[in-house]
Amino acid sequence: MAHLVEQMAYVGTTPWHGLGNQLTENQPLEIWAEQAGMNWKIEESPVHFITGNGSHMGELKEHNPSKVLYRSDTHDALSVVGSRYKVVQPEEILEFYRDLTEQSGFQLETAGVLKGGRKLWALARTGQNGIVKGRDELNAYVLLATACDGTMATTAQFTSVRVVCNNTLSVALHNQGASTVKVRHNTEFNAHQVKNGLGISISSWDTFMYQLKTLSERKVRDKEAMDFISNIYTSNGVVSQKAMTRTLELYEGKGRGSEMASAKGTAYGLLNAVTEFVDHERRARGNDYRLDSAWFGVGANLKDKALNHAMLLVA
Repeated sequence: MAHLVEQMAYVGTTPWHGLGNQLTENQPLEIWAEQAGMNWKIEESPVHFITGNGSHMGELKEHNPSKVLYRSDTHDALSVVGSRYKVVQPEEILEFYRDLTEQSGFQLETAGVLKGGRKLWALARTGQNGIVKGRDELNAYVLLATACDGTMATTAQFTSVRVVCNNTLSVALHNQGASTVKVRHNTEFNAHQVKNGLGISISSWDTFMYQLKTLSERKVRDKEAMDFISNIYTSNGVVSQKAMTRTLELYEGKGRGSEMASAKGTAYGLLNAVTEFVDHERRARGNDYRLDSAWFGVGANLKDKALNHAMLLVA
């Protein structure tokens, strides 16, 4: 089976997806680039085609509005894009964190390459954390990711990780906009501007933690729980019955941390049942596919939907 993960590296305990090369803490970015498979460049070349009907060699012509992106190390093609497309290099993803790790106490925890180089990311712990109702701890991270296959803009966002189960959730600020900055590929990527736009500060995290604490105080009736789960897994009138059943089981005691005071019978517990299902149990071709979905794809959208629906319970 083909894998989405080309290469990746991490520090600390093995990530929930079980992938990557383990590093010791405080490694220089150059080591990260090598071990995470990010020590190459995205090169550009004009797109050419050969005229004729295939019976004889035709004329070689250039297709001006387009260019092909390819890897400098393997020369493998990555994608065909328009002439205005601005490349974000693997090196730029890691360099984004240089001052944050050297001056602001951030710690890179994972970085890597998906889809043969078409998608790149790095994730760093900010040093901020919070406690929800007793011993339920969450840590704050900043995720920076980009793609050169048209699937996403360069995106920087706050992400939380629940310690007891390693569930991940974007730090979306309900009714205040998301703590996310997106740079489209027809615009130059400017790390300084992205950091300013993201607001690398404690205010977003504090607001997010307040929201989660509010959810942990909201007791949920059985019918509310069923309605919540049904709404999350209903798309165009079609209900995913298996997903509903398993998420309900996670909520009712089979999920990691589901018996904690913060989660048992609460809106926060419902939210974490969905995030655990997406991150750890949702059907996927492998852990690398699940990682891609949970951070960037359908899984990430499901978790955002769950957070929005949970906040409606406390509106």
